[in-house]
Amino acid sequence: MSTATATARPGAVLADLLPASRVRDAALVLGGAVLTGLAAQLSVPVPGSPVPVTGQTFAALLVGTSLGARRGFLSLALYAIAGVAGVPWFAQGASGAGMVSFGYVLGMLLASAAVGALARRGADRSPLRMAGTMILGEAIVYAIGVPYLALAAHLSASQAIAAGLTPFLIGDALKAALAMGALPAAWKLVGKR
Repeated sequence: MSTATATARPGAVLADLLPASRVRDAALVLGGAVLTGLAAQLSVPVPGSPVPVTGQTFAALLVGTSLGARRGFLSLALYAIAGVAGVPWFAQGASGAGMVSFGYVLGMLLASAAVGALARRGADRSPLRMAGTMILGEAIVYAIGVPYLALAAHLSASQAIAAGLTPFLIGDALKAALAMGALPAAWKLVGKR
């Protein structure tokens, strides 16, 4: 049995440590979509909000950071397209584009690409940069999700912020803290700092 050692080249993300192939890329994209769908099922309703707390955003941002911008975006695009087509893997087993929270899914598409691009520049290698990367990714999700919520649910801007942003800030801080440990630790584990 032989052990292959991957070397991290400049601009690499964690997924690049696996042997390169189209099969690898397809499996990573599919796996990222499935991970996001499973994480969306970790769902807790928020009183007064049509948007639940889920593991979906955290998974989407980790997918983007681990796979890079292109594969991360493709994973979230697959997740969104399959969910719109009827796969019940949006939050609380929902599917379709008619949900008032669908804007958050769209935001995750862009956020996964943004955090993936930052990871290629080394943002996933240190806890502080990883925290900043996660916060930026979450801000992108909210920048699309909250206005979409306001339009879809006929809420004022302040109502949308109260229902679709404010209740989630503490959880997002915890997610950023988890990520600031997880990705840099993964790089240390593979010995590629």
